[in-house]
Amino acid sequence: MNTLAKGLMFLGLFLILIGCCMLLANRMGLGRLPGDFMLQRKNVIVYFPLATSLLVSLLLTILLNLFLRR
Repeated sequence: MNTLAKGLMFLGLFLILIGCCMLLANRMGLGRLPGDFMLQRKNVIVYFPLATSLLVSLLLTILLNLFLRR
């Protein structure tokens, strides 16, 4: 039972961290870059953040390479 409680606390902190990162990314303009596509029809909206995905992937690749190579 103790392990389950620790796992749930870790999961909660992880979700809070992801939420904070999403709020900061929204304030910096991520999600509204020129390469992000949004198709809007009568009652359907399809959003495909291509440029944002590429930028986040590039940043994560650089950060992981810096930290994991040491």
